[in-house]
Amino acid sequence: MAHDNNGLGDKLKGAVNKAKGEVKDQVGNATNNAKMQADGKADKVKGEVQDRIGHAKDRH
Repeated sequence: MAHDNNGLGDKLKGAVNKAKGEVKDQVGNATNNAKMQADGKADKVKGEVQDRIGHAKDRH
């Protein structure tokens, strides 16, 4: 039986946020929209943190 506390969910959320952030960052860059670019960078950081949480849960 799988642990409820595994990191897969966090890693998936992290991957989604990183992908979403990359798109926002690129669109913001292409349209010279600094706010969208900043939002994209924030999403990428959030995704990275979620990914690290997922990896940490997997180690325990």
